[in-house]
Amino acid sequence: MIDDLFVPGRLCLFGEHSDWAGAYRRTHADVVPGHCIVAGTDQGLSARAGPSKLVEFASVGAPGDGLRMRATVATLDAVARGGGFFSYAAGVAAEIVDRYGTDGLRIDVTASDLPVGKGLSSSAAICVLVARAFNRVYRLDLDVRDEMEIAYAGERRAGSQCGRMDQVCAYGRTTTFLTFDGPRFEIEPIPVGGPMHLLVVDLRRAKDTRRILADLNACFPDAGGAVAQGVRDALGPANATIATEARRILAGGDVEALGCLMDDAQALFDRAVAPACPELRAPRLHEVLAHPAVRVLGWGGKGVGSQGDGSAQIVARGAAERDELAAILSRDLAVACFPLTLGV
Repeated sequence: MIDDLFVPGRLCLFGEHSDWAGAYRRTHADVVPGHCIVAGTDQGLSARAGPSKLVEFASVGAPGDGLRMRATVATLDAVARGGGFFSYAAGVAAEIVDRYGTDGLRIDVTASDLPVGKGLSSSAAICVLVARAFNRVYRLDLDVRDEMEIAYAGERRAGSQCGRMDQVCAYGRTTTFLTFDGPRFEIEPIPVGGPMHLLVVDLRRAKDTRRILADLNACFPDAGGAVAQGVRDALGPANATIATEARRILAGGDVEALGCLMDDAQALFDRAVAPACPELRAPRLHEVLAHPAVRVLGWGGKGVGSQGDGSAQIVARGAAERDELAAILSRDLAVACFPLTLGV
């Protein structure tokens, strides 16, 4: 058995949805390349794995007894396309078996503190975990980019319209600048210029990520109407400007400027992107961001991942202020808070 598997979640600091949007440049050159900035979370999935004739997947907090099925492409593909808790894991297993002809695998997720369905890429973390487990158990000699590619293909096989940003959690807890230009995908580490204390807030509400992705994809590549054009402008040229500025701010370690830019990015998203999908009205997100303590103890904040009422991120004025803000928001709004420090 391999006992030391760990994959974190990922926090999209800026540029949500620009990964799949930039991919439309494959067929439509007038679509602007996507750019986003991503940091690995402190939270994640720990697991052990070993070979098996079946595909077996057990996870803390999972319903029933987990996943247990034949290691054939047809069987795994049916589970992947059927939806449900284990669909993404089955999709990645199907990709591996299809490409490399391996036997099955048993994965036991031994610990998880990564919130599910909150915009922190819990689904991508599971996909990367499965790809990495197969890679190490069967010595497939895949590098990190290969694991990301298989995890992405497996999630798409399961019916998700995700882009390639989420699977960057395979790189661990680094902060990275990503570019998506049609089939081209570039990853550039960002050296953060000093400690930046962020608070990730689990809003403890449900959101339909698949609905969000479907509604926003419907605005691409050249759908008519003011709403669709607004979405393309926000995820394209406006986002490119914000992402470039964010990279400069992170490299310089300017915490106040980072928070102010998050406020600006959220305002743009609310104005230009949210009208395309009812899920993006996100009343809980805006309630948290408008809490008076956020203005006193933080510099600004925005939504996370696909946005909606999943999670928020707030740039705190310091480590002590972050702890105080977490206590206040937990008390007043019954949310759950997680620290993330960049630049250490």
